[in-house]
Amino acid sequence: MMNETNEEATFLYYEQCPECRSNNRDNTGDNLARYSDGHGYCFSCHYFEKSEEEINNEFPKDTNMITGEYRNLTKRKIDANTCKVFGYQVGNYNNQPVHIAPYYNKEHELIAQHIRFQNKKFIWLGDMEEVSLFGINKWRDGGKMVVVSEGEIDCMSISKIQGNRWPTVSVPSGSASAKKYIKKSLEWLEKFQNVIFLFDSDSAGKKAAVECSKLLSPRKAKIGRLPLKDANEMLVKERTKELVDSIWGASTYTPQGIITGQKIIDLFYQRKKVKSVPYCWNGLNKKLGGIRLGELNLICAGTGTGKSAVCREIASHLLLQGHKVGYIGLEEGVLRSIDGVMSVLVNAHVYKDEVRDKVSQELLDKQIKFISDKVSFFDHFGSAEVNDLMNRIRYMVQSLGCKYIFLDHIGIVVSGITSLENSDERRLIDNIMTQLRQLVEELNCAMFVVSHLRRTEGKISHEEGLQVSLSHLRGSHSLATLSNQVISFERNQQSETENNILTCRVLKNRFSGDTGVASILIYDKETGRLSEGKFNAEEKTGTTH
Repeated sequence: MMNETNEEATFLYYEQCPECRSNNRDNTGDNLARYSDGHGYCFSCHYFEKSEEEINNEFPKDTNMITGEYRNLTKRKIDANTCKVFGYQVGNYNNQPVHIAPYYNKEHELIAQHIRFQNKKFIWLGDMEEVSLFGINKWRDGGKMVVVSEGEIDCMSISKIQGNRWPTVSVPSGSASAKKYIKKSLEWLEKFQNVIFLFDSDSAGKKAAVECSKLLSPRKAKIGRLPLKDANEMLVKERTKELVDSIWGASTYTPQGIITGQKIIDLFYQRKKVKSVPYCWNGLNKKLGGIRLGELNLICAGTGTGKSAVCREIASHLLLQGHKVGYIGLEEGVLRSIDGVMSVLVNAHVYKDEVRDKVSQELLDKQIKFISDKVSFFDHFGSAEVNDLMNRIRYMVQSLGCKYIFLDHIGIVVSGITSLENSDERRLIDNIMTQLRQLVEELNCAMFVVSHLRRTEGKISHEEGLQVSLSHLRGSHSLATLSNQVISFERNQQSETENNILTCRVLKNRFSGDTGVASILIYDKETGRLSEGKFNAEEKTGTTH
């Protein structure tokens, strides 16, 4: 049962249980939870490992340090001479055979001993508050390189294979407290040109190596990778050449996301070819080069211009190319979304009873079956809670295979957040757009997000055909900033002769930079379809084919 110290300890990471070595729920092979005070608990076999403080409390308080003798550590393949270099002795404590590791303070005064029992339990003798790295007292200040390991045995193993000539030290209590002791010895470590972290190859060791590397000056820290668990296992199994290679071939630590050197060359030559799916309109293909996975596309227009009709045309075109689509129509009921896609596929307004009755049953059966196999709709019941929405999108992509997502529109998501106090529209849009952009890149899907425009000052409105610019996007600059492409549609809804003509304009094009008018679309009031007209660049007018 955990004592009060355990209850207050915070969780650090998972590692492999030494007792059962079973996998956890994620099949990572790590099932022992390690906590900040050093204790561990296996959620599989219930193995409990006490912290060093608890082990120390089991013995009478003893500040008197002990002595032993230098011996060959046969099982570890470490000779007595190497042990003597580090002052590592074998002796007895309370009539039990133990290993004795000496620890010094900054003044190189012996102040503590780390006592290792045969059952791999440890206690401290002396005052461990001021202890530094194991072995630090044996080396001069500064030099070309120092290797930092995770324990005394590993430290001596590394030193032995290099003839005890190169500075080698270790942290006192393993990976759990490595960062703490590296901080305490930072001034000494900074005097070396290179600091090599050669920790255990488990997840805890890898994580600790990164955390410790962050403390040092740029490009000073290097991380070595071991093919076996630790340095001593490499020595015991006579893989010393690989151990040496792990030291001298250690990679310079760079913060996550920073790419340098050979990685730049590899990225350039080993890239995957960018695949794209064509739009249903040639003008957009010429400007944008098609639809690509991993990109966020923003569709914007004034109220009533036809944004939803555009989404249905693009979605239906993708379906006919054999792709699965996730359709989230927050401004309409799910049946209206189904009707919208069906109307495109059968060239008729099937949401109207009188029109649907005129369409052959055979065609309706065929197309609704086609949609049911290819499209996933979000029956939102009027709810658009952000986390729930993100989870639905993730499910559509990962579980249902929908690589193309339509979200119509983001304004409903924002207006649906009523539980937040003092909610700010711009901040909410920033947050939502950031999550959507991260989701698109994480899932490698293509997403079309619909956005409304803000009202502009002037005699002409967007509903009267006002030319759209990025500054007209409603709510936040992140709508434009985080989108790969921004496509606007303009229509003069009050015109007697051209109220069925949409101008498709590319406002932002991260792919090629080519912006401007892409297509002229003609809306057929009888069928509800959008077809591409011919664009006259000089007269800026469109005609039907």
